[in-house]
Amino acid sequence: MHTRTLGQGLTVSAVGLGCMGMSQGYGPNPGDRDEMIGVIRAAVDREITFFDTAEVYGPYVNEELVGDALHPVRDQVVLATKFGWNIQDGKSVGLDSRPEQIKRVADASLRRLRTDVIDLFYQHRVDPEVPIEEVAGAVGELVQAGKVRHFGLSEPAAATIRRAHAVFPVTAVQSEYSLWTRDPEPEVLPTLAELGIGFVPFSPLGKGFFTGTVDSSAPFAAGDIRGTIPRFEAENRVANQALVDYVAQLAGARGVTPGQIALAWLLAQQPWIVPIPGTRRIERIEENAGATQAALSADDIADLDAIAARLGVRGDRYNPQHMGYVGK
Repeated sequence: MHTRTLGQGLTVSAVGLGCMGMSQGYGPNPGDRDEMIGVIRAAVDREITFFDTAEVYGPYVNEELVGDALHPVRDQVVLATKFGWNIQDGKSVGLDSRPEQIKRVADASLRRLRTDVIDLFYQHRVDPEVPIEEVAGAVGELVQAGKVRHFGLSEPAAATIRRAHAVFPVTAVQSEYSLWTRDPEPEVLPTLAELGIGFVPFSPLGKGFFTGTVDSSAPFAAGDIRGTIPRFEAENRVANQALVDYVAQLAGARGVTPGQIALAWLLAQQPWIVPIPGTRRIERIEENAGATQAALSADDIADLDAIAARLGVRGDRYNPQHMGYVGK
């Protein structure tokens, strides 16, 4: 595993691990917490050093899981977590990025993560009720206090990135980005290149679609977020399968897996892009880490871009409520 550098000199493994799915989001949760701790530690053994969580995952239990798993190797890893939701009675009921709330969340996350500093603290979604300048200022104060090292934003618009960065340097922006989610390309990625900010794509495998393991017609299990996403409605899955089939064909020709092709495509876009695929399985950890060796030629990348543009994608990546939270 080689490393990459996000903004402000933050060095991480070229592929990270998104930990959300170990606690929620993809059907019935794992029954064995120790098994998930084993998966996280297996990632460290395979030289993955970048781990992503958030207070809202669970809520709270994912941070606790990550904290317990990584406590013995805390000095070897980079911990990223997030603030910005109003959580009441165990459920998110809206946004809250008031400075006093940000500081409360930081203290609570530090306890759950069993650490004295958060390496990368993202605003999870932009709160239209709180000027981004106040958010950046509050995180800057946490950095000065030694509780946080780096400031990040998740799913912001380019103009918001600029405003935040003018107050306190932004180290990384996290948004959904993959072969079938190209929203950051017109404005966000050029802004990051100009300002020297790293980019962290989540759902880089299309929420599992590019692994080739999602049945095009079978219903999702209860609790699987894909059952609420228009892109994964049965007829849209059938339409979108053509792109997955092309990726699988290329993977077969290169002697790698479809997921490795999808990650290699992302890694080829910019040297400051670090995808964070999620999984609950050690074999997937190994596969995703191996994507750094699945080199694509310029012709491969051009062909993937051309086929993705020609086929397009059917369905939004979120339901209407959550689409309203992005690009602010």
